[in-house]
Amino acid sequence: MKINDSIKNSVSLGADKTAAEKATAGKLDAATSKSAEKSQADIKAAGNVTLSPLSAQLKILEAKVSASKVFDAEKVDAIKSAIASGKFNVDSGKVADGLIASVKDLLTAQKT
Repeated sequence: MKINDSIKNSVSLGADKTAAEKATAGKLDAATSKSAEKSQADIKAAGNVTLSPLSAQLKILEAKVSASKVFDAEKVDAIKSAIASGKFNVDSGKVADGLIASVKDLLTAQKT
């Protein structure tokens, strides 16, 4: 019994398996690239795209929204500094009224 031969055989089997896996992966890559090329050709052959006037209005609206301020940075800074200094007061009645109004809105929205 030769120990070295059995080790060489098991190593060569692993090498053959790796080569087979590489060949299969190569075939899959080729099929995938052919499919991608075909879909790109289909897109080019489909023709022109026409956008409606509504898309132009949407683009204008998008530009206006992106240009507008979402929040007042000065007010946020003032609130931050008031909180940090301990001078920020929360009106619990106002918070409670706001919560009740939100719940009422949610309940009426569920009924409709």
